[in-house]
Amino acid sequence: MTAPIVTGVDGTDAGLDAVALAARLARATGDPLLVACVYPDGTQPGSDADVGRHVAEVLEAARGVAGDAGVEFRAAPSTSPARGLAGLAGQERARMLVVGSTNRGAIGRVLSGSTAERLLHGTECPVAVAPRGYRRHWTGPLRTVGVAYVDTPEGHEALRVAADLAARTGLPLALYSVVAVTTSWFTPPVVRPEQEVVPEEVRKGYREALDRTLDRLPGGVDATGVLLYGDVVDELSMVGERETDLLVCGSRGYGPVRRVLLGAVSAALVRQASVPVLVVPRGGDA
Repeated sequence: MTAPIVTGVDGTDAGLDAVALAARLARATGDPLLVACVYPDGTQPGSDADVGRHVAEVLEAARGVAGDAGVEFRAAPSTSPARGLAGLAGQERARMLVVGSTNRGAIGRVLSGSTAERLLHGTECPVAVAPRGYRRHWTGPLRTVGVAYVDTPEGHEALRVAADLAARTGLPLALYSVVAVTTSWFTPPVVRPEQEVVPEEVRKGYREALDRTLDRLPGGVDATGVLLYGDVVDELSMVGERETDLLVCGSRGYGPVRRVLLGAVSAALVRQASVPVLVVPRGGDA
């Protein structure tokens, strides 16, 4: 069933970065795109000249970024941008919400601002966060969908969403499983690649688990499993170097069902990743 991708604009660069990512995803999936400008509840864009002018200018700037994606532009009243976007996403049964990063972060990094933070704690649909400067530094079609895979209910939910996205776009799917390198393992005096420090039986166990997961994926999904070695957040934050253009991850394994609630790893990824991060709500079977 077709569901829209919803994004919000507010006249900032972060909002336009969100539109660029949302339009790129909409072109890849064929989903409709809904771009909303949330204005203060109780005012009327049609009668309040300042509000109306601001809304018109914001949506016109978004139109220039969205390009050829099939887009609906809408003004929505609410008490806050986060509340307005969350309500709109629920009303439209959105495929996902797309938001931008704070303008204070480094170029090419995700660093969620106040609206993104609020949406990443309690929203019912997946939330994607675009790195700062996304519309200027990321062009062309998407290449690979990545998923931060762990053998937990929230990891399985992230994989389900990522596999569905890969199937609908025809993009390859990369399952990233990180083997944390601990100081309890023997470290040889000569520096070697971290994977050589990890005991063979540990590497074999991770590899076999990843292969079993790949075998259970639906037919038609072109998927590969990649073992990474080191710090979980550091390794996943750099998957852009592996031609991955979107990283899907799960949210915390407790809290309200069907709600996003960031845990330590997902929160760190949202702050540090060099590619857009799509955070998936906790599944009903978690």
